[in-house]
Amino acid sequence: MPLSLVDRILRFAFSRIVTKGSLTVVTASGTRLAFGDGSGEPVVVRFTDRAAQLLFLMDADMQLGELFMDERIVVDQGTIYDFLCLVLREAQNETHPLPARLIDGLRARFRGFRQRNLPARSKRNVAHHYDLDGRLYGLFLDADRQYSCAYFEYQDQSLEDAQLAKKRHLAAKLLVQPDSRVLDIGCGWGGLALHLAAEAPSGEVLGITLSEEQLEFANNRPGTKNRFNRVNFALQDYRSLKGTFDRIVSVGMFEHVGAGSYGQFFRKCAELLDENGVMVLHTIGCSAVPGFTTPWLDKYIFPGGYIPSMSEILPEIEKAGLTVTDVEVLRLHYASTLSAWRERFMDRWQDAAALYDERFCRMWEFYLAAAESAFRYEDLVVFQFQIAKRNDVIPLTRTYIAEHEQSRPRVLHAANG
Repeated sequence: MPLSLVDRILRFAFSRIVTKGSLTVVTASGTRLAFGDGSGEPVVVRFTDRAAQLLFLMDADMQLGELFMDERIVVDQGTIYDFLCLVLREAQNETHPLPARLIDGLRARFRGFRQRNLPARSKRNVAHHYDLDGRLYGLFLDADRQYSCAYFEYQDQSLEDAQLAKKRHLAAKLLVQPDSRVLDIGCGWGGLALHLAAEAPSGEVLGITLSEEQLEFANNRPGTKNRFNRVNFALQDYRSLKGTFDRIVSVGMFEHVGAGSYGQFFRKCAELLDENGVMVLHTIGCSAVPGFTTPWLDKYIFPGGYIPSMSEILPEIEKAGLTVTDVEVLRLHYASTLSAWRERFMDRWQDAAALYDERFCRMWEFYLAAAESAFRYEDLVVFQFQIAKRNDVIPLTRTYIAEHEQSRPRVLHAANG
């Protein structure tokens, strides 16, 4: 039986990408299309209706996630992660078709307009993701609720110990002193702020967030109450802050600033940072040229979010009168972090479904799988920028980082706060 036009287009699209591995695509008509050289674990995906195939072909960046959520594309063998890894791995050296390149170009061109995150919009965007039922995050994060890239010092390190290593690594780069005044922009559930408070026993730490759920959790942690008002958390936009701080840290927040607001962010940081101060910015980054936010991710997971290239960050730091004193690129650390989160989430699927529903769970499975596969096979990394106003406030060599880390516990023996 001859293939329909839609099936022929689908065959042409996948045959250009998948030359290795073992992928079978079952079309809505029941036709089985095989791709790859048969190596590796087989992956079988199936379209349940013809319209789903058309939507996928027109705009896979937007439609694949929705089709998976709605069970219009089903993975019959393997997982959605296996499918995404196979396709992204094989697509690394393949030029996108002309229609896809045109759509990508338009999305990249208008990214600045779409990402002007004014205060009210920023709070709505944060609430969309971070004000979900807090029990959801308890299903897959470590006990300290670190919702950012961990720092894996060796193979098979546990998620808990790798997240402790991340906090220790950041504290070393911040050169926290016993009496430091520390600002944590985008403090999450408060774990890093409490860790830094332990590094500054006679100092003060302020953590700010736009998430009401995170603020409530941070304020009610046992570790917060035991700090005798030296650690404070506030529901506050960074743009409204006053005063100065010896140390500023921001982890996993810059991705929500928006490309149109980078200059404002660094000017505010320059205003808040003491003349002898040190800042560390930890953000997901793109190791390629500037691009755009995947539309599915923008709609369902992180509205207003954007992953910057280094070329978009450095000029704004310079314009703000700040100096970059160190840059580290963490490669594959986030892939390992997401792998741990995805495994834990899948193990607690029924608990997540009880909080929301099965479609929500498929949405989160796709989010975690897509993110992990992108960190493994595309151009996503993590940047850590150390920033100062003066070039003589940082030691001349980087040995101070390892010395600090070696002087602190390397294994988490108990839950943190």
